[in-house]
Amino acid sequence: MTTGSSLVTEFKFELPLGYVDSSGETHKSGVMRLSTARDEIMPLRDPRVRENEAYLTVVLLSRVVSTLGSLSEVTPGVIEGLFSPDIAFLQDLYAKINSDGRASMDVSCPNCETEISVDMTGGSPGEF
Repeated sequence: MTTGSSLVTEFKFELPLGYVDSSGETHKSGVMRLSTARDEIMPLRDPRVRENEAYLTVVLLSRVVSTLGSLSEVTPGVIEGLFSPDIAFLQDLYAKINSDGRASMDVSCPNCETEISVDMTGGSPGEF
């Protein structure tokens, strides 16, 4: 996504539930960056992915989620520890920003059919 003349490659988000670390602290705020071809190719070489294709999501998300709360690193183990709604949220966000480079989606109200833009990151409207 471009704003003016600069390319936006990182998108802030707020997880619905959050990652709970070993000390009980919950981490909800994070940043996901646009994926590169390398991000999509390298996990295919991972033995865990070769053994179980469903693990591709875990490895891929651990590569593109650059920050999560105060964690020093987002590893596959962190992604494994997320609750299902958070994984679904991150998968949706990944698909959205990597398909058109935007973190918002145009939708229409089912009652009045008004068109609005919805921020997929969970932040305030227009906040990136």
